[in-house]
Amino acid sequence: MTPARSIVDVAWAEVPPRPPRREHAWRLLTGMLPAGAELSNACSRCGGPHGPVIVSRAPFIASVTYAGGYAIVAVAASRDAAALGVDAEPEHDVRRDAAGMAGVLGDGEATVRDWVRVEAALKADGRGLRVEPATVVVSAAAGGWTAAVPDGEVYIGWDAPGPPGILVSVAVLSPQSPAA
Repeated sequence: MTPARSIVDVAWAEVPPRPPRREHAWRLLTGMLPAGAELSNACSRCGGPHGPVIVSRAPFIASVTYAGGYAIVAVAASRDAAALGVDAEPEHDVRRDAAGMAGVLGDGEATVRDWVRVEAALKADGRGLRVEPATVVVSAAAGGWTAAVPDGEVYIGWDAPGPPGILVSVAVLSPQSPAA
C-alpha cells in the first residue's frame, strides 16, 4: 500500500472559526496545483458552495475537510487516482467525548479513527453521507486499510500525518479499478 501514499499530497493550515474557511483551503489547493487550475465545489442538490471539490483546467483531483481550526486538503494527479477523499477530526472533543461514539457506525462502540476512515471513503465515493456510514466495511490491509462502500467500490486508505491533535485519513480509488 505504500505506493498509494506517495501519489497524494496532504497539507493543512489554521483557519478562523467562521467563514471564509473555504478561502484558506482554496489557497492551499492553489499552491499545490499547476498554474491555471480552477476550483469549484457546487453542491449537486442545491448549488451551494459545499459540494465535492472539482479541479478543472488541470489533470488533478482534490478533497477538503475542516477539523479543530484547520483546513486539511489532499491532491492527486488524475493519472494516479480516480477518486480521492480526505477526512479529519479532533482526536479529543469535549462534547463528542461526553456523548460517546456508540452506535455511530452500527452496533457497538466506534472510535474517532473509525469514523474518519469511513468519512474519507465516503468522500472518495462521492455520495458522502447519503450512504449509511454503518454499511461501510473497513478492514486492515498492509500499510493501511481498505473500505468497501455498498453499491460502490473498495477504496485503499491510510492514516496520514496532520496537525497536532487532529486525526487524518485518506482514501483513494485506483484508476485501474473496474468502475474508474
